[in-house]
Parts: sequence; structure tokens; C-alpha cells
Amino acid sequence: MAMAATVFDRSAAQLRELIEDEGELREGPELARLLGLLAERRGADLSGLSAGRQAELLGARVAQVLPGGGRLAELLGEGRPLTVKFGIDPTGAEVHLGHAVPMILASRLQRMGHRVVFLVGDVTARIGDPSGRSAERPPLTEEDVRRNVATYRQQVGPFFDFERAEFRFNSEWLEPMTLPRFLEVLTRLPASAALQREDFRTRLAEGSGLTLAELVYSVVMALDSVELVADIELGGLDQLLNLQMCRRVMSATGQRPEVVLATGLIEGTDGTGAKMSKSRNNYVGLGFPAEEMFGRLMACADRLLPGYLRALTELLDEEVELLLAQVDDGRRHPMAVKTLLAAAVTATVHGEAAALAARDAFRARFSVRRYSEAGPLPTVDPVAHGAATLGELLVRVSGELPSLNQVRRVAEAGGLRLVVEHTDGTQQAVPLGRADADERLRVVLGAHDLARPRATRRVFLRCGRKVVELT
Repeated sequence: MAMAATVFDRSAAQLRELIEDEGELREGPELARLLGLLAERRGADLSGLSAGRQAELLGARVAQVLPGGGRLAELLGEGRPLTVKFGIDPTGAEVHLGHAVPMILASRLQRMGHRVVFLVGDVTARIGDPSGRSAERPPLTEEDVRRNVATYRQQVGPFFDFERAEFRFNSEWLEPMTLPRFLEVLTRLPASAALQREDFRTRLAEGSGLTLAELVYSVVMALDSVELVADIELGGLDQLLNLQMCRRVMSATGQRPEVVLATGLIEGTDGTGAKMSKSRNNYVGLGFPAEEMFGRLMACADRLLPGYLRALTELLDEEVELLLAQVDDGRRHPMAVKTLLAAAVTATVHGEAAALAARDAFRARFSVRRYSEAGPLPTVDPVAHGAATLGELLVRVSGELPSLNQVRRVAEAGGLRLVVEHTDGTQQAVPLGRADADERLRVVLGAHDLARPRATRRVFLRCGRKVVELT
């Protein structure tokens, strides 16, 4: 116990010292030293920590514990390897940082000496989780599921030691399950357990439709917990009703109900308040290359920094608070803290060397005075796409921005402009307004005498941190 506590406390003392030194995270060697300490913390053996300290490390990143934090500490104090379940339905091919929040907790539990099961819901995915949906979702085929899950193990690998963790599919026990066995479980559950859900009642009242398969989705999901005899289950707050059903079904089948650790939902990088999702293109995929992952995190809204630092890194609360206090009183630039966030997350997935290289590439691209010196940039032919609006150019043609509304918001904030770089070394910036975001490219270029290409200049369109060259 003393050894684990010593390693953890030593890294905490060294991290705090580095942060208090207020070194330059964007350029100097301090970032590499911080990443090294965070890597040491990610790999630290936590099995020797007291049950109370373990519960504290887990509870600090959990939004809700069922039935309560006292039960968690009691369970951790039993002195045996616990079975920890984390499930994900392969409804898409990409896993993103929103899924990583409970996976970071699973990694901590694994290092505390417990058996972690990463469960792929290849059967439940064919039903489709109805939580929060306003209408039925088209069911997935077996081929859809097989295609989606092809790279899951590779994507989540940075968070699990699969030499010890298990990678399972719920088809192992759900496909052979007989109808009498399923009915035996259903007869022990009142229909009100499902029908009391507000999202179900709303759909029925609005006539949006609700299938019987969706009605029993949470029961099918609960059978996974019964099969694994789970002690702890991890999931997002949006899964809370399903997780409560898992506890209910375990109790109905004579098992001790699992402890539920529900994590808060991560907002998307666009800062609109919507949760991170692929459909909104406001996500950071675990399969992204290091430079893209780093860049997307650097482009996230500043107000997301506190939540992202707590949920996506191994920084402790007091370390996050110290960094944010330094920003508030002007001792540290917000971009330095954002650099630490982007580098820490990228290092978790790709390694420290790749994270530092991504940092250097980002700085090289955005700190140069001339875009023509920034290396390869996305290009668009203004002749071929002259009829597109600037918003359409950035969203649908180049794919640099996720939505037309975001282009408009950046324009309203003064972040949309044309930049003209001349061969004589001079540069001209042309500010554009909200109306220009919805104006055709050829009209905007013509209004500023930039419609005709010239060998003596290069024209760039900048929207926030996104830059496209008009060639």
C-alpha cells in the first residue's frame, strides 16, 4: 500500500511543482516533462491504495453513483478482484472521446487489480438503444454491426491492457438464449419498469412509435450484467435508466445488484452545448491521426477547458484548479492550458513523441506570419466553385467547418476574412461580415478585386483557425 501511495503522491508533487513554475507549455520543455509525469500516472499500479483513496479517485470523475458512494467504498474494500463491465453498441464505425470518459475510469479500475470486460453489444446494436430518441431508428443488420466493430479493439486499445482486460461480444450468450429463459426473466419484471420512462411516454403520446424490441432493450442489456455477474458497471448519464434496469434484473435473478458509476456527458468541440457526436461533426475520434486530434482539441471552445481537463486527462482536481486560477489572474495564457489538454489527450492515444510532434506541427502552421510558408493547406478552385457561398465552400466543398451556422458565428465574431499575400512580401487582410458568409464566392472576390488570378499574389480564406487557399 505504501509503495502505490508513494508513486502516486510523488507524481502529484512533481506535477504541482511544474505547474507552479509557470513554464511555457507552448514552446519549452515543460510540456514534455508534464506529459511524462501524466504517462507515469496512467501506468501507476493503484492496487495498493486504500479502498477509500480508490473510491475517491473514481468518484472525482463520476456524476452519479448507484446506490451511493458508501457502497462503492465498501465494495472496493472487500479485498477481491471485482468484475467491471463497460459496454458499447457498435452503431457506428468510430469511437470518440465522449466514449473515453468511462474508459478512463475502467483503466483506473484495471490498475486497482480488477477484471475489466470491454463488452461489444453486437446483439443489442441490432435493436438500437432507444434512450432519448424521438423516433424509431432503422435496425442494423449483422453485416452493419460486423463492419462497424472491425476496428473497435484497435481504437480503444490505448485505454486497456488487453493482456488482462477481456474483449467480449454479447452474442456469446444472447444468441444461444432460449425463449423460455428470456420469458422467465420478463415475468419477474413489471411492465411499469419500462413504461414509466418519460422518453417512452413522450414518444407514445406524440405517435412517434415505439417497438416492443425497444421496450425490452434495457432488459436485454441487463442480461449482460447477469451473465458476467458484474460488480461495477460504467456508462454515461444518458444510460442511467438502462443501468438502473441492469440493477433491477440482477436483483430479480437472485444476484447482488451491480454498483453503477455514471459519468457526465462530454460537450462537442463546437461549444454549442450539444453533446459530442459524429452526426454533428463536433467530435474527436480515437482513430484520428495525432495532428488532427491535436488540432481539433486546440480549436475547441475555451469554456470547455475545465470539463475536458477533468474528464479526459489524469490531472487531479487540485491541479486543474491551479491551472485555471493561473489563467484567471493572467499568469498563464489560455492557449498554453489548451496546448496541455490537446497534448495530454493525444499522448494517451498516440504516445508522447507523436503528441509533441503534433504540437510542433500546429505551431508551425498557425504561428507563421505568412500562410504561404505554413506547409500544405486545403485548396479550392474559385472558378469551379464560384457559385458556392463562403459557408458552403468551408462546409461542403472543403469540409473544414462542421456547419453553416458555425461559419456564420465565426463571421459575426470577426473571424472570417480574406488574406492576400503578395510576392513582394506584403500582406493584406480583408475582414468579412455575417452577410458575406452567405454570399457567393465569386461575388465576394469581385467586390474586392480578387476575382482574377494573378501570378504576383496568393489568396487565402480564413475562418477562425481554418484556412483554405483559393487557387
